[in-house]
Amino acid sequence: MRSIWKGAISFGLVSVPIKVYSATEDHDVSLHQVHHADGGRIRYQRRCEVCGKVVEYADIDKAYDGGDRTVILTEEDLDALPEERSHAIEVVEFVPSEQIDPIMFDRSYFLEPDKTALKAYTLLRRTLDESDRTAVVQFSLRQKTRLGALRSRGKVLMLQSLLWDDEVREADFDVLDGSTKISEQELRMSAQLVSSMSTDFAPDRFSDDYQEQLRTLIEAKLAEGDAVDTAATFGEESDDEDDGDADVIDLVEALRRSVGQHGGGSSGRAAAEPKTAKKTASTKTAKKAASKKPASKKTPAKKSTGKKATAKKSTGKKATGGKTSEKKAS
Repeated sequence: MRSIWKGAISFGLVSVPIKVYSATEDHDVSLHQVHHADGGRIRYQRRCEVCGKVVEYADIDKAYDGGDRTVILTEEDLDALPEERSHAIEVVEFVPSEQIDPIMFDRSYFLEPDKTALKAYTLLRRTLDESDRTAVVQFSLRQKTRLGALRSRGKVLMLQSLLWDDEVREADFDVLDGSTKISEQELRMSAQLVSSMSTDFAPDRFSDDYQEQLRTLIEAKLAEGDAVDTAATFGEESDDEDDGDADVIDLVEALRRSVGQHGGGSSGRAAAEPKTAKKTASTKTAKKAASKKPASKKTPAKKSTGKKATAKKSTGKKATGGKTSEKKAS
């Protein structure tokens, strides 16, 4: 990882020099726009509306339109602001961790301490961890003053930028003002369904099905060209695989059927089991596609799917997706 910013955590008279790293990354397939007629790539140009010339990034400044007058702000102007020059993550207060609403979380960053500040860094991390408190901080990053939450995560301190209070919308829906009656039976059946699907959260048991299917489609087109039969690749099965449930009108009956699909109330079942009882459309269609294609015709798509099968198989209960991928790999 490469650090994106350097600064220091400041609380009281203690200063902890740190480096900031992005804690997340994007693995989505990158696509660009082309002209449908000839496949030519679409380019966007930064053209000046006064002289008509295409302008390079180095020659672009920011400006504020005041209506009758425009104020131009150069990079030097913006860098001269006192807050922009500050590299301090200032601790304002310590609050109970549960008091910060997750809706306020924006970006996440890992903080690496300087070798000379390891003791102070570890002391702050352990104090936050053992007191179940989060430090509310203020800092400036990329020409913005930001509010943040500094908390412990394992051996590392994590900084999460927070939205300002006025950036969070209120959920004002008229439909919620109406009254509705929930019967004891409905509440009991709903609780039973929750119990039957309860487990510990394991994020590695989940995957981005859309990105997997997109990669499969791209690799199929690379192997077979534009004439690839997309319907055959993913099967012709519709997403409406539970047509029997369409006739269920009674809420209690719908809950009863759902509980039956998820093991009848056994609270110790893994989260992936519902996927075994009720296969997703992507799994079914992928299996159908595997049975249609000749075993001797190995495309890059099948190789990448096979790798995914290994990862899924190791997670235990999510065996459905793994078995499907193994068939395709073979």
